[in-house]
Formats: sequence, C-alpha cells, structure tokens
Amino acid sequence: MIHTIQKSERLNVVDALRGFALLAIVLLHNLEHYNIYFIPEFQPAWLQVLDKWMWDSFFFLFSGKAYATFSLLFGFSFYIQFHHAEQKGLDFRGRFAWRLVLLFLFAQLHALFYNGDILVLYAVAGFVLIPVCKLKDKIVFWIAIFLLLQPFEWGRMLYALSDPDYVAVGNRFMIYSERVGGVTMNGSFWEVLRSNIWDGQLYSNFWQVENGRLFQTSALFMFGMLLGRNGSFIRNDRTIGFWKRVLGIGILAFVPLYLLRVFVPEHIDNPSVLLPYKIITQSLGNFAFMLILVSAFVLIWFKKENGGNWQKFIIPYGRMSLTNYISQSIIGVCIYYGFGLGLYRVTGATETLLIGLAIFTVQWVFSRYWLSCHKQGPLEYLWKQGTWIGSKNNKKK
Repeated sequence: MIHTIQKSERLNVVDALRGFALLAIVLLHNLEHYNIYFIPEFQPAWLQVLDKWMWDSFFFLFSGKAYATFSLLFGFSFYIQFHHAEQKGLDFRGRFAWRLVLLFLFAQLHALFYNGDILVLYAVAGFVLIPVCKLKDKIVFWIAIFLLLQPFEWGRMLYALSDPDYVAVGNRFMIYSERVGGVTMNGSFWEVLRSNIWDGQLYSNFWQVENGRLFQTSALFMFGMLLGRNGSFIRNDRTIGFWKRVLGIGILAFVPLYLLRVFVPEHIDNPSVLLPYKIITQSLGNFAFMLILVSAFVLIWFKKENGGNWQKFIIPYGRMSLTNYISQSIIGVCIYYGFGLGLYRVTGATETLLIGLAIFTVQWVFSRYWLSCHKQGPLEYLWKQGTWIGSKNNKKK
C-alpha cells in the first residue's frame, strides 16, 4: 500500500529512532577510542571490573544493531524522497544516483579524520535501491531476504566443505589496520589525514565487506523502503499489530541464532568453514536483535500516541544525523588521537562512555539551537540543495 506521507507523526518517530541509533553509535565509537583499541592497565581493580561490564553490555546491546537501525532508516528516507518526487510527477532515480555521489564526497571528508567511516558503504550500496524501487513488495522482500542470508558466505562455506584445500580469507583489512594504528596513536594531525586518505579507507571498507556488511546493508535499505511503502511508522491498529509481530519474530529468531553463534564454533575444526559461519550467524543475530530494539522503540512511541518524553527529547539529534555523525568523529579523534589530547592512554570504558555522553550533550544543544533557526542541519541542507541543483524544484525554493 502506498500511503500519503504524514510528516507530523511519521517523521517524528523516525527522527527519534534515528537519534537513538546515532547516540548508540557515538557511545560505541568512544568505547573503541575511535578505532584505537587500548585498555589502560593502571586502573584500580573495581574500575576494571566496571569497565569490562560496560564494554560487554554496550557491545551486546548495540554493536551491529545501531548501525543496522541507521541503515534501515536510510532506505526509509529514500522512499520518502522517491514518493514525494513521484507525487510531483518526477522520476527521483537519477537525482538519487547523484545524491549518492554527493554522499560519497561527504564520506571523503569524514574518512579524512576517522578510519571507521560507513558513508562510503552507504554511497555504494545505495545504488541497489534504484533498480528495485518500482518492483512489487513481495519481489523486493525476497531479494532482501536473499541478500540478508549472506549468499557469498554460504557459497564459501559449502565450497570449503567440498574442498579441504580451500583457504577462506577474511583478514585483508588487518594489513591496513596495522598501518593506521601507529599513526592514530602517535602521528601528527597531517600524518593522520595523509594515512586516512588511502590506508584508513581501505581498512574501514575491507573490514565491512569482509564482515558481510555489503550484503546486509543492501538488504536493510530494501527493508527500510518497504516500511515506507506500507506506512509502518503511522500509528493505527494494523501497524501496532505489525510491530508486535516483528517483536515476536525478533525474539524467536535471536535466541537460537545467539546459541548457534556462541556454542557451535568450538566444534568446527576447518577455519575456512568457521570464518563464513561466524559472519552468517553474527549478521543474522544482529539483525534479529535490531528487530527487537526497533519494534520495542516504535511500540513505546505508539503507546503514548506522540512518543514518550525521552523519545521526543532526542528528535533534534536525529534530524541532524549527517551533521552529527561527521562532527562527532572530528570531536572524538581530537580527544583520543595522539595529535590531540591522547586520552586513549588513560580512559577505560566507563570514562569513555561519560565522554561520549558529553559529546552527545554538546551536539544535542547545538542541534536544538540550529533547528530553532533553520529547517535542516547544515550538512543536510547542503546535501538537499546539491541533490536538486539545476532543477526547477530547487529554483522555486
């Protein structure tokens, strides 16, 4: 079903959910010291115990799930833009392709500072939406399911079972990780930028491809588009029932996937079978848990009709997600990297979470102030203007 967009309800819950996912991403990046995995050894015993608990808890709850939520909403945003253009008699596909090129340029800015960028992946995977955006829901759904199941990893695993001499490779990213590690810890600002132009991006993107995120991201984009087509963020009896079913499916799927991921690997002797097996179970497990988080968030929003106060609180942060995503990385590397304050040397998980909350607070205050004067964040505005550059639609605005 194609529904007319109802901004007042639909986008508020989506912006709140996007803000929640981005907050989780910020906290995870701080826990990692923005890809400097370093644990101070001089911390008191009680703090080490607390740090381990914080690390394990946050990674269990949000690692791979916050990114998946962000990806789901990227596909949803595509649907909104496509549908609005369609209502005006415009074909958005060409503009969207150009929009992805612009996103790639934003990614280059971000990747200069932080070697954990996901925007390059989004700019590439986003092109899968163009050929499927006019297909029927069922066709799109089954294509997304196929991609979600990690067909490449299944192929590798089955081939490894049939050929004992086959060696699966999944650590090419380590070559570039080792190159950038010393630079981020001890290099100057210009050395970090120079390293990230090539090695940092290869490190980030090899890691994502080798861990199944190319297929998973493409699937999530399609699922997000389907959520838009079916008006899944508009509150009514049908959508409440839909999200309750999603919550149940997420719970039923996550439990066995978690058990398969934790207990089966020790019984797999062939490393070329084990590697794709881990990627498949990890990817599917993260997807199932993401379903739990997203459906619970939306159902809580629907229960209050216009969302809970804590959900509405985070809306400004989600409305400026591109600006906040890029700027939090710039702030973070200045705090942790060697050219900045170098706090990776002295901060454990508990301190980094507090720093992450401080970054979020500063960005939330700025977001609220900026949106009181403007309709969009600064980078969101540039992205939109660039998308429609040269069009009559842009000139009217």
